[in-house]
Amino acid sequence: MSTVMNNFETWKQFLGNRVAAAKNLGVDQQDISKLAYEIGEFLHDRVDPKNDEQRVLRELWDVGDENERQTMAGMMVKLAQSNS
Repeated sequence: MSTVMNNFETWKQFLGNRVAAAKNLGVDQQDISKLAYEIGEFLHDRVDPKNDEQRVLRELWDVGDENERQTMAGMMVKLAQSNS
């Protein structure tokens, strides 16, 4: 996983593949976005940013309220889908 986290393009592709897999299993968009939010919380609390893009995401997560974080998680899902 660490090599995936080091490169932002690789990270987006990894996420896109996971979103596609979830959709193939019948997981709906709303549940995928909820899971993305939970993953965002986990990463924020336990993982140090590995690159500039992740540092920006961390700073945005820090200043966002819950609704803004949920929006951000949904946008990350969309970004991931565009990279799968």
